[in-house]
Amino acid sequence: MKSPIYITQPGILERKANTVFFVNENGKKALPIQNISEIHCFAPTTLTSGVIKLLADNDVPVHFYNKYGYYRGSFMPAEGQISGAIVIAQASHYLDRKKRAYIAREFLNGIKASMIRLLKSQSVDSMDIEEIEVKGESPQELMGIESQLWKAFYENFAGMLKYFSFSERNRRPPRDEVNAMISYGNSVLYTVTLSEIRKTYLHPAISFLHEPLERRYSLSLDLADIFKPITVFRVILRLVNKRKIKEEHFSRDVGVLLNREGLRIFLKELNGELERKVMHPKLRRKVSIRYLIRLEAYSLVKHFLGDKEYKALRAWW
Repeated sequence: MKSPIYITQPGILERKANTVFFVNENGKKALPIQNISEIHCFAPTTLTSGVIKLLADNDVPVHFYNKYGYYRGSFMPAEGQISGAIVIAQASHYLDRKKRAYIAREFLNGIKASMIRLLKSQSVDSMDIEEIEVKGESPQELMGIESQLWKAFYENFAGMLKYFSFSERNRRPPRDEVNAMISYGNSVLYTVTLSEIRKTYLHPAISFLHEPLERRYSLSLDLADIFKPITVFRVILRLVNKRKIKEEHFSRDVGVLLNREGLRIFLKELNGELERKVMHPKLRRKVSIRYLIRLEAYSLVKHFLGDKEYKALRAWW
């Protein structure tokens, strides 16, 4: 089974035969290409021309982040899954106001359900979130509802943390430890979602809740938001409350960021959550959370083609 590689130390990715090697002052480590789903670079990393060709031939993207965990860009192999018919159908649903609003509302319903699921798993009252109605037609109205949902969720989440304080979402740079972890987690989930979208015929820049903008894959934002409460925030809660992440795992300059050891712990836990398998009620087999993201994208494909109306995931685990 293929797995992601997380690079947290400066170095060089180079090629020898059909193997990727990571080289730095600590030595040389082999990364067999057939085992890599994607590579995440959280430290300065140089890619040789040889390794770029090998990665492209094997459809392995490389994602780059700054020191605060913010996504900076990707090396993306040429698209392997292309369907003009699906992209045209996807675009037509974006251009049709009612069709776009329906999909955006479903995304909001999925986000809301995930928030409620996490709160209930911790025996926290979710009534303030349940009372927020998902309705509206314009992108502005729907984004306003999303803001209401996250505001209520953050307030509940703050009360669930035992050892770190969290009063509001802040970024660029994050000003406290919890916001630092949220930034790292959201960025990784965004790129994992992008990797899964690329395995379908969808175009990652045509979105429905978030506005499509230049230089971002906004459909990844739409789908990733459904999974944030039950992946990123679940991991943060576990790490903080079980004291796996402490003050010593952060450093400060202009803002707050995870140090190398903190980043190692955080990424290991997040990757474990994404690879965690749950019993799928319809497929009647266990699938990973990561695979559920791809299934969500496939559900959109069926919707665009008129095969089955899209209903966003309602988290059950």
